[in-house]
Amino acid sequence: MEVTEFDLKVDSDRTLHVYDTGTVADSGHLTVFWHHGTPNIGAPPRPLFPAGARRAIRWVSYDRPGYGGSSPTPGRDVGSAAAHVSAIADSLGIGRFAVVGHSGGGCHALACGALLGDRVLGVISIAALAPRDAERLDWFSGMAACGAESLRAAAAGRAAKESHEASARFDPGMFTQADHAALAGEWSWFDEVLGPAVASGLDGLIDDDLAYVAPWGCDPADITAALLVLHGGQDRIVPSSHGQWLARHCRTAQLWLSAGDGHISILNSAPAALDWLPR
Repeated sequence: MEVTEFDLKVDSDRTLHVYDTGTVADSGHLTVFWHHGTPNIGAPPRPLFPAGARRAIRWVSYDRPGYGGSSPTPGRDVGSAAAHVSAIADSLGIGRFAVVGHSGGGCHALACGALLGDRVLGVISIAALAPRDAERLDWFSGMAACGAESLRAAAAGRAAKESHEASARFDPGMFTQADHAALAGEWSWFDEVLGPAVASGLDGLIDDDLAYVAPWGCDPADITAALLVLHGGQDRIVPSSHGQWLARHCRTAQLWLSAGDGHISILNSAPAALDWLPR
């Protein structure tokens, strides 16, 4: 599947780097905006292209500010994704669309569902965090130590987060055995989107984590479109309690909880989730 890339100017000094697998002629396609995780660039999910082709899906996505070809926007919140998606859709002449996101991208997909109303046909949130102020949720409970430390540093402010990242080390233990198997298979695709995301610095990652622990600028409970919350029961990066909380607090939500899956292996259920999307 061919992917076209272009830069969209959003104001006098900022651009968003956009990816699109479709053309103007693809009027019969379902447009799905993909929201990438942290830290990735926004290239659409190649492992899902075969399932997307069966559903006649046109993938559109973008690098969040600070990643890849998109200008940094310090202080952005999760809700800012709605304005980004709206601007991209307008530029491409797309009226209504679905949104799908994995991990931190799931939070941004939720924001689009909450803020863009009837323009959003459906929302799939995969392994997403709940808002930091979620009532009756022990937000850090069950997270791998390295992930909890990273987000606690973000909660302490930008200086603390920057200091943490200067000495942070990758801990493979945050992934389950099922995750490692997925990363060794078709989801080795993450190698293609992780390296470029941090090649020019950590601005995107830092701004993402600061946004996750701050007020989101939206409430997932405001989503009126159909919502599918997909989560792995063994997830050590975003514990399944987050997905369960979202499913309880969003009136249109369905929860698909896969008991044996982790943060990456849950993506093996994404093709079936695409079949769930309304048109």
